[in-house]
Amino acid sequence: MIGEKGKLLYHVYRALTYGLSPFLYLHLRFRTLQGIEHPVRWPERLGRPSTSRPPGHLIWFHTASLGEGMAAIPVIKRCIEERPDCTILMTSTTASAFEIITNQLPTGVIYQFAPLDIPAAMDAFLGYWKPNAVMLMECELWPNLILGAARNGIALALLNARMSAKSFSRWSRPVLLPLISLMLSKFSLIVPLSTMQGIRFQLLQAPPYVINFSGDLKYTVEEFDISKRGVQSIEELKVQLAHRQVWMVSSIHRGEEEVMLGVHKVLMRMHPDMVTIIVPRYPQHGREIAIELQKEGLNVALRSRDEKLMSGTSIYVVDTLGELRHFYTLTPIAVIGGSFLPGLTGHNISEAAAAGCAVLTGHHVGHFSDMVLKMQRSNPLSVLQVSAEELEEALSELFSNSEILEARCLAAKQAFQALSSGIVANVWNQLNFNVLRQALC
Repeated sequence: MIGEKGKLLYHVYRALTYGLSPFLYLHLRFRTLQGIEHPVRWPERLGRPSTSRPPGHLIWFHTASLGEGMAAIPVIKRCIEERPDCTILMTSTTASAFEIITNQLPTGVIYQFAPLDIPAAMDAFLGYWKPNAVMLMECELWPNLILGAARNGIALALLNARMSAKSFSRWSRPVLLPLISLMLSKFSLIVPLSTMQGIRFQLLQAPPYVINFSGDLKYTVEEFDISKRGVQSIEELKVQLAHRQVWMVSSIHRGEEEVMLGVHKVLMRMHPDMVTIIVPRYPQHGREIAIELQKEGLNVALRSRDEKLMSGTSIYVVDTLGELRHFYTLTPIAVIGGSFLPGLTGHNISEAAAAGCAVLTGHHVGHFSDMVLKMQRSNPLSVLQVSAEELEEALSELFSNSEILEARCLAAKQAFQALSSGIVANVWNQLNFNVLRQALC
């Protein structure tokens, strides 16, 4: 009965997305004019390929944005090692992911922008690329994609599977539960981020036998390339910061800059030679922060202008993409943003831990709460959660007590190393056994 309701709901969804297709096309063109979509390759979002499909087996990895894309790359590399006979196709939806990921992918991997989940675009994409298997990352649950793939006999896997409390509540409603149940029934493998995430997928009626745990792929922090100019600039910054106290706040969202700048001003009274590195989630936000601070008469250096850290510069704003992991090597203290205001859901803390930073984050961490808890269980000093009001005191202690700072830096690195071991191998084994052996035979 639920299966029939699910099919009926899917037909309604397909009809709605078909009817909305002209409006979604106009919206896509508007986003292109705004510079949000790629100015040349935007037709790929309509399922129109920009390169030819090689003969033979093809595995499609689909990610939403940069974070998921970087997490998928180690698995892609393992697939290439184990199955060199297969072509790998990778898609994402954002131009920012395109700019970074395409420079990090192994030779031979094809990159395309993901098609919109409208019938014409998805059918054209699947019909042209004819993948043997689709690996979806995290929460990319799109009905036309999933049910279109199943209709064409394409195997499906969901890696680093997660569902926010809000999404779970929405999908659990009686009117939508049959549709999500139908979609999840098409997967050969679901690898949840955590036990809680696994329970949510089971409550949404995913078949229990397809749910397997392998660890969080966001622990698989790999070194990746930046330009020679970028490397030289990072080395120059290390020299400029060598004799100054420094802390960094990364991935902040709008509103959080007020918290961080308030803390900065207080700390400056005690440590006048201190430097605060600010890395907003979005580059444009960084430029806005720099303009406002300059209006206040503060000496601010902006990354995109290649401005130097002079003796009077106390704030360095990073308004570029793809350099965050390298900036973690410049500071002993990393405050992870997107977590200090209600409604936010946190960001990946493992990159800062891998670099050996003392890691601080707020309490609004969403699905990253599992990562925080696991690191704290591995070593209680590895991650310090504080409120916006407590942040100033916590940083003051780290600045004034080198032993505590060193202990937290070491704890973060040790916890990361303990939790990251073997994850890619585990995911590969699950993929090979549950998906690829049948899909590539």
